Amino acid sequence: MQAAPFTRQDFRAALGLFATGVTIVTARAEDGTPVGLTANSFNSVSMTPPLVLWSLGLQAGSMPVFRTCSHYAIHILAAEQRELAERFATRGIDRFADLAWSAGAGGAPLLDGAAAVLECRNRSRHEEGDHVILVGEVEQCRYRGEAAPLIFHGGRFHTALPSSGG
Repeated sequence: MQAAPFTRQDFRAALGLFATGVTIVTARAEDGTPVGLTANSFNSVSMTPPLVLWSLGLQAGSMPVFRTCSHYAIHILAAEQRELAERFATRGIDRFADLAWSAGAGGAPLLDGAAAVLECRNRSRHEEGDHVILVGEVEQCRYRGEAAPLIFHGGRFHTALPSSGG
């Protein structure tokens, strides 16, 4: 184990060893424009009431929408949705171009094929460091019990956990 001090790169590399699921979070801007992004900073908070959290960088282009929207949808991605995860992680493109979606709670875009979809009311926001932690109260929940998860580990997407090599 490396002793302090550590660099930003050290911190990032250490965090990269934590395997997470992959989500796409979607919402609607005040003018009705759909917005969304790939996020792996997602966690459950409470069963009663049903609360989840995720975080977004303060400099994110979609931050103004997520600061003010009433609702958003969190899509827990299935293994076969890697291309969709990459699309919503790409900057400078129309992520919704030629993509079918329907409106959920508060108009939040709902994408097909996710392992689970949580429609959330934007309950609270907490600024910490260079991110905002958003807490959502789940109003609707759907899932496909047979779906295999898309996983993010070591800076890459995986459909199964990588072997440790030994």
